[in-house]
Amino acid sequence: MLTVGDKLPEFNVPVQQGTDALPNDERLTDKDFDGKWKILFWWPKDFTFVCPTEIVGYGDLKDDFEDRDAVLIGGSMDTDFVHFAWRKSDERLAKADFPWIADNKGELAHALGIVDKNAGVALRATFIVDPDNVIQHITINGLNVGRNPKETLRILDALQTDELCPCNWEEGQDVLKPAA
Repeated sequence: MLTVGDKLPEFNVPVQQGTDALPNDERLTDKDFDGKWKILFWWPKDFTFVCPTEIVGYGDLKDDFEDRDAVLIGGSMDTDFVHFAWRKSDERLAKADFPWIADNKGELAHALGIVDKNAGVALRATFIVDPDNVIQHITINGLNVGRNPKETLRILDALQTDELCPCNWEEGQDVLKPAA
């Protein structure tokens, strides 16, 4: 598995966004958001139970991520047509207006090292990637436990201070200043 300090691998994967039109071979690459922070989060499968709660949770914070010059990118190993159908079937997911990677060949998920050995699907992985495409934070949950998108936002805030941030630090609080 890739870790903090590793470069996000080069990729060129199918992507699906919105519900206005059927997927049309849209692609997303590692270069599409150069110079921006990236929140890349994966879920195991579409049409499941825990995954939509996470997608909606991240979608609800999309503007907050954008305020921090970060783009939100979701993904699973489903196809762009499955993503489209799932979004069309659930108005909450339709409102989650950010790109969904359709890594049905699993190339990016395998390159990241986040495929569950037994289930053959992506784990609940979250990557915070800096503007230079260097991974700055990773969390991985098992298949049955959802994440806390607000915690991802808190960690992004801390990373963007470029300071020492204590446990449970939140934006607006003092950072640590070691004695000189």
